[in-house]
This record gives sequence, structure tokens and C-alpha cells, in this order.
Amino acid sequence: MSVQQCEIILLETSDLHGFLLPKGYASHSTVGHGLARVASIVKEIRRNHPHTLLIDNGDCLQGTPLTYYHAKINSEPPNPVVACMNELRYDAAVPGNHEFNYGLPYLRSAMKESVFPWLSANTIEASTGKSMFGQPYMIRELDNGLRIGVLGLTISYIPNWERPQHIEGIRFDDPVESARYWVNRLRKQEGVDVVIVSYHGGFERDLTTGQLTEPLTDENVGYAICEQVEGIDVLLTGHQHRAIADCTVNGVCVVQPSSEGRFLGKVTIKLSKNEEGWIVEHCRSELISAAGFEPDEEIVRIADEVESLTQAWLDQPIGYVDGDMTIDSHADVRLREHPLIEFINRMQMDVSGADISNTALFDNQCAGFGERITMRDIISNYVYPNSLNVIRISGRDIREALEQSAKYFELDENGEIAVSPAFLMPKPQHYNYDMWEGIHYTLDISRPVGQRVTMLERDGHPLDEDMTYEVVMNNYRSGGGGNFPMFKNKPVVKEIATDMVELLADYIRERGRIVSSVNDNWRVMSGGNGAF
Repeated sequence: MSVQQCEIILLETSDLHGFLLPKGYASHSTVGHGLARVASIVKEIRRNHPHTLLIDNGDCLQGTPLTYYHAKINSEPPNPVVACMNELRYDAAVPGNHEFNYGLPYLRSAMKESVFPWLSANTIEASTGKSMFGQPYMIRELDNGLRIGVLGLTISYIPNWERPQHIEGIRFDDPVESARYWVNRLRKQEGVDVVIVSYHGGFERDLTTGQLTEPLTDENVGYAICEQVEGIDVLLTGHQHRAIADCTVNGVCVVQPSSEGRFLGKVTIKLSKNEEGWIVEHCRSELISAAGFEPDEEIVRIADEVESLTQAWLDQPIGYVDGDMTIDSHADVRLREHPLIEFINRMQMDVSGADISNTALFDNQCAGFGERITMRDIISNYVYPNSLNVIRISGRDIREALEQSAKYFELDENGEIAVSPAFLMPKPQHYNYDMWEGIHYTLDISRPVGQRVTMLERDGHPLDEDMTYEVVMNNYRSGGGGNFPMFKNKPVVKEIATDMVELLADYIRERGRIVSSVNDNWRVMSGGNGAF
């Protein structure tokens, strides 16, 4: 008797972050990634493979000025991200943590516009006990009778980051336990032949050695899913913005396609059928770079309406700078105080009434402010939709937080200060190094981790570790995000729900001109020598 064979092509995007068009928003430059380029790859593959599934693994609705403009300024046009995904005929999408950034009404509106299902087995409406997205999984049955199950899972660490009003009435169950229950149901009750789990989350361990690569929290549990849940053939991952392919964990084929449409994840599954049913004979993942593909014209056309409105809005002048707030070296900004960081901290203190503030330089694309400030400048420098919280913490908490930030640095073989690999891999975490205002401090990187704060004062006196202080910071950090447990569950003195981009724009607009200055209240050193 002849053996029937079948090949399935599984395509994944993840962490698109609203990057539809191959444009850089800080300037008008062309870049080699974005969904429009990925779309050309998808359409080419579909022409040659009849059994193809396309899944988005989360964090698609937030991340660019285009998505901010649609969510915050003018949401009358159809959601541009969803419209492009509809055009590409996505089979399903899984919500990521950033899907909640603009609130539940905006997310539900995007879901309503989608012609594809959103899948999340562990994102539960507390009032009903059911998935807020309607269904935990989908099943695709081919003409040959092959049944493919796709289970969606969302990172459960969201309550540690997100504003409470954005997730009110929602709970996030453990992804490992949810996977165990629903994969068993797909296999035993639904009788699927192939199980694909699309998990918006990444890996907590090295994929080769199994060694722990980050603090063992609930943020990333991809490795545990592969190790502890039987019956999974493919695990689609994301969140960490890593490029992972041609890899298996405990026999599970895994893939992660970086971010912003830099790659399309592709998994080829080859099956055969005998008298016992379908058997997966071979499974291999790979990444296809978007850089070599021209943008798809239809995606460009769909995105163009909101894109044109966004570009006009971005170029509106907000105010002016007396002095220089441009960034020449991102490394130098983190080694000695820069006028941009001083300004953001001072603004946070002014609008909140707090006497102490911290903030970060989020990435290495920030250009600072030139003489003329536009909305483009503000969004390019403050890339996350954060709000502000004032929390009450002890002097000891402040010292511990400074020690945590000091882990960002290490000494290289020449004794020079460099960025610790832990903040570069598995993804860059420049946003987890804070710089403070309202206190004076020194970090000595030649000293052991945990003993690097060599001077910590306020108003010319050593900071009292037993006293409490009111400190303003973004909502991500105040919830303990970025490995700052000393802030978690501390009393919230004040919440400022307005988005930071709006706060910055209003603050600059009201003043017309802002002054570039620093007070040099902190420094980073190496063995008694300044790092600059």
C-alpha cells in the first residue's frame, strides 16, 4: 500500500510593532524591513505551496508613530495594521503584551475589524472564565483529512507592566499549565494530527545547553513549554526580538523572527500517512530576510492613508531648544549626564511634584533634540507608550535600584567600561539602565556587582536608607519591570495616566523654548578614574 505524503508550510511574523512600511520615522530614510517587504515573501511562497498557514505571534498594534497616531490622534480610518493583515489573509493572530498598551476598547476594535481569529488560551475574562479573544485555538482541516491545531498563548507577565485600567477584568494564566491542558484537548478530543503552539514569549534558557539565561520569572517560559508539555510539534515564539531558526528543544521545532518585519519565520513540516494516521517525518525552521524583497504594492497602498496623515503630524513644530540636546554617542549618554536625560527627569519631576526621578535612554537610535523640536523628534526619542507613577520607596530601595542599573556595565579586557552581555543578549535592554535626578551618586564599575554605589547623597548628606522618598518613574519600572523587584507593590502616591509623549509635547509647547543644561549629579567610574 502506497504511503500518502503531505507538506505544510507555516509562516510567522512576530513583534512587527506597527512597522508596515520600509521607512525610518526619525528621518525619511528607506529601511530594509517592514511588513510590506515581508508580504512579498508571503505571496511568493503561497504561489508555490498550497498548504500554507500565516500566523502573527503578537505585538503588532503598537510601536511606530503610525500606530500611535491612529490610536491617540485619529482612529477614524480603519486600523492600518489590521487592514494590512486582512489583505495578507492571516490565518490567525496571537495578542502580545503591547496589544494592551492603548486600552481594551482599542484592542477590541482591532479584533472586530479582523477577518482572522485572535487566539489566546490563557488570557481570561474573570467574569466568564473564558478567553477574552473568544477562542483558545483554531483547527485547519485539509482536503486530504489532515487536521492542524493552532493554540495561542500570551505572555502572562503583563500585569507587572501594564496600566491596571488597560487590563481590568482580565487575568493571565500560566502558559505552561494552559498549554498542557489545551494541547491534550487538541490531541485527545479534537483528534488533530499536528499541534502548533504560537506563544508570545521567548526562552528563559540557552537552547543548546539548557542553562538559565535570565532571571527565572514568568516573563519567558518557552523552554519550559517544550520540556514539560507533551504533544507539541512546533513552537512559534517572540517577545525577545531574537532571530532563532533551525533549532529544536526536546524534539519541538522552534522559531523566532526578530522584530519589525526583519525576517519571516518559515517552518516546513513533512508528514506521511499510514494505517495508524499522519506522522510528522521532518520539521525544520528557517528565517527569510526581508531585505532582499521589494515592498508589496497593495500593502503600501493600504497603509498610505494613515501614513500620510502621520507624516504631516510628525513634522508639526512643538518648540525650540536653547543650546544642544543632540546625541553624538549613546554610550556617552549612559556614562555621564546628558541634557536630554536631565530634561526628561526634570519634566517628570515638574509634572508629578516628586523631588526624585529616574529615566532611561531606551535604545541606540535616539537622536536627541535639535534646535527645532517636532512631534517626530519626541516620538523618536520616547518610543514606548508609558505613563508616570510616583511611588514611595526607601533609601535602601534606591541604593538597590542603582546597583541593579550598575549591572549594565562591565570592564573589558583592556579595563575599559563596556556594556554587559546580559543587557545585549538575548535582546538589547538599554531601557533597563536608569539615570537619576534629585540625588547625587557615583558608580564604580571596577568594584564587585552589588557593591558599585560608592557615593549616594541627597542635599549634601548621605541618603538615609531607612527614610522613605517619593520617586517618579514610568509605569513599566514602577511595577518592577526590567528586574527591579524593589519597586514592585510599593505604595503609589500619584498616577499620571497621560501618555509620556503627550506630556512631553504639552510641556515643550507650553514653554516654547527649553534650555539645554546638566547639573552633573552622577558619574560612572572605573577604579577611581572617571569613565570620560
